[in-house]
Amino acid sequence: MARNKFDVDETLESPFQLRHLKRAFHYIRKQRGRMLTAFILSALASVAVLFIPKITQWVLDVAVPAGDTAMLGKMALAFMGIILVSIIFTVIRARLMAYASQEIIYDIRKDLFAHLQRLPFSYYDSRPAGKILVRVINYVNSVSDILSNGIINSILEIINIVFIVVFMYSTNAVLATVVIAGLPLFAAVIWFLKPRQRKAWQNQSNKNSNYNAYLAESIDGVKVSQFFTRQEVNGSIMRRLALACRQAWMRAIYISNSVWLSSEVITQIVFTVLYTAGVYWLGGEMVSFGVILAMGQYVSRFWQPITNLANIYNSFVNNLAYLERIFETMDEPVVVDDKPEAKELPVIDGRVDFEDVTFGYEEGINVLEHLNLHVKAGESIALVGPTGAGKSTVVNLLCRFYNLNSGRIVLHGEDGSSHDITDVTLHSLRTQLGIMLQDSFIFSGTILDNIRYGRLDATEAEVRRAAEMVRADDFIREMPQGYKTAVNERGNRLSQGQKQLVSFARTLLSDPRILILDEATSSIDTKTEKLLQEGIQALLKNRTSFIIAHRLSTIKNCDRILYISNKGILESGSHDELMAKHGAYWELYTAQARDQGVNIA
Repeated sequence: MARNKFDVDETLESPFQLRHLKRAFHYIRKQRGRMLTAFILSALASVAVLFIPKITQWVLDVAVPAGDTAMLGKMALAFMGIILVSIIFTVIRARLMAYASQEIIYDIRKDLFAHLQRLPFSYYDSRPAGKILVRVINYVNSVSDILSNGIINSILEIINIVFIVVFMYSTNAVLATVVIAGLPLFAAVIWFLKPRQRKAWQNQSNKNSNYNAYLAESIDGVKVSQFFTRQEVNGSIMRRLALACRQAWMRAIYISNSVWLSSEVITQIVFTVLYTAGVYWLGGEMVSFGVILAMGQYVSRFWQPITNLANIYNSFVNNLAYLERIFETMDEPVVVDDKPEAKELPVIDGRVDFEDVTFGYEEGINVLEHLNLHVKAGESIALVGPTGAGKSTVVNLLCRFYNLNSGRIVLHGEDGSSHDITDVTLHSLRTQLGIMLQDSFIFSGTILDNIRYGRLDATEAEVRRAAEMVRADDFIREMPQGYKTAVNERGNRLSQGQKQLVSFARTLLSDPRILILDEATSSIDTKTEKLLQEGIQALLKNRTSFIIAHRLSTIKNCDRILYISNKGILESGSHDELMAKHGAYWELYTAQARDQGVNIA
C-alpha cells in the first residue's frame, strides 16, 4: 500500500523492453498513409537542398572565373526554385504530421480510458487519483510527438546523412574523410550518457507524478484543509515536492544538454580541421576555393542531422519513461472480468445464496470467513455491526466489485435456473442490481442527467416519478432551472442530503431486481427521512434488498437483521427476535437509543 502515498516514488517492474515500441507501432500504423506522404515530401525537400552547395561550387569555380552571366542566372533560378519547393513541401508535411499526432493521442487516450474503466476497485484503492491522471493527460501528450514526428525525422535524418556523405565524397574524398572522422568520438559520448539519461528522466517522471498526486489531493480536500488551518503545512509539503520536481528536471536537462553540447563541440572541431586542411591545400591541385566553401556547407548539413538525431534521441529517452508508465497502466490486469465462456444472466427472481464465502482486501487478512447466507426472493436484509466488520464488503462482493478468495455467490433466475455470479457477464449482473453507496457522487451536468445516469433512455416523466418517490422533487423544482439546473463535479451546489436524494432517485430509476442501500439516508434530516421511508417501503415491496444503516431505527421493519462481526454473521433474526436475545444487537440498539434520549424499556 506504500504506493498509495503521494510522496513515494513508483518503480517500474522491469527495464524498458523493445515490446513497448512494438506496441507503440500499433498506433502508428493507423497513420501510415499520412506519415508516408509526409516522409516522401520531406525526403524530396532534403535531397533538393543538398544541391545548394554544388550550386555554390559551380558559381565560384566555373561561372565567376568564366564571366558566364547566363549560367549565374540559371544558378540563381535553381537556387530560388529549390528553396520554394522546400518551403511548400515542409508546410504540407507539418500539417499532415500535426493531424497524425493528434490521431495518435486520441487512440492512446481512448484505449487507456477504456482500460481504466474496467480496472477493479482494488486498483484505485491503492493509488492516488493524481498519479493516474498524470498518465492519462501529461504522459500521453508527451509521447505523441515522438511517436509521429520523431520516427519520421529519425529515418529522414539517417537518409540525409547517407546522401550528404555521397555528395561530400563526390566533391572531395579527403576532406569528406576528415569530416566523418569525428563520428566515433560522438558515438562514445552517446554510449556513455545513454543509461544516465534514461535514469534521470525516470526520476523526473516520478517526482512529477508525486507533485500531481498531492496537487489533486489538496484541491479535493481544500475545505478540510482550510477548516483545520493547514495552509502553511500544505504549502511546505508542496514546496518540498515542487523543489524535488525542479531538481530532478534540472538534473535530466543537464545530462540531455550534454548530448547537444558534445555535438556542437565536435562540429566546431571538425570545422577547424576542415578549414585548416583546406587553406593548407588551397592553390594547389588538391582543392579549390569553391570546394572549400561547398565542403563547409556540407559539414554544417552533415552535423545538423547528427545533432537532430541527438535531439530526437534526447526526446526519445525522455519520453521512454512516460511510454513505460502508459503501457504499465494498460498492462494492469483486469482481475474482475468476464470469463471467456461467460453467459448473460437471465431475469432473476431475487434469491441470493452466499456459500462458504471467504474474502480479504489484503493477502492473509480476511474480512469474511466461511460466510453462509440464504436470502429469499423479496426479503429485506439489514446489515449492522461495528465499523470495519464487513457490512459493505458483503454487498460489494454481491456486485462483484472484488473477486472472492473462496466460495461462491449464486443468483436464481425466474425460470428456476441457478447462476454463480462469476459465470455470467458483469453487465447482465449489474444491470439487475441497484446500489446506492455511502459516497453520493454527483457528476458534472444537469440534475436530470445525474438521475438518469444509469438509464439513458428514461423519459423526463420517469425521472420525475423517481425523484418524487424519494422526496427529491420538491427541492429540485425550487432550483433556478429545475431539473435542467447544472451542477458541477461532486455537486457543490447541493447539500449533502440533497446529493443523497439525487443518488437515491438515480438508483430507483434503474428499477433493480435487487436493491442495495449502503448508508443511503445517513446525510438526510430526520423529517425528510420519515417521508423517504414511505417511498422506500413501497419500493422494497416484492423486491430483494440489502440495507446497511447505522441508524438502527430505520431498519426495524426489515424481514431479517444480520449482525456482522468476527468475520461472519454473529446474530440473525428480526428486530424483535434479536432484542429478545439481549445479545450484540440489543447492546448496539440500546446504546444508540440512550444517545438519542429514547426510552426503550
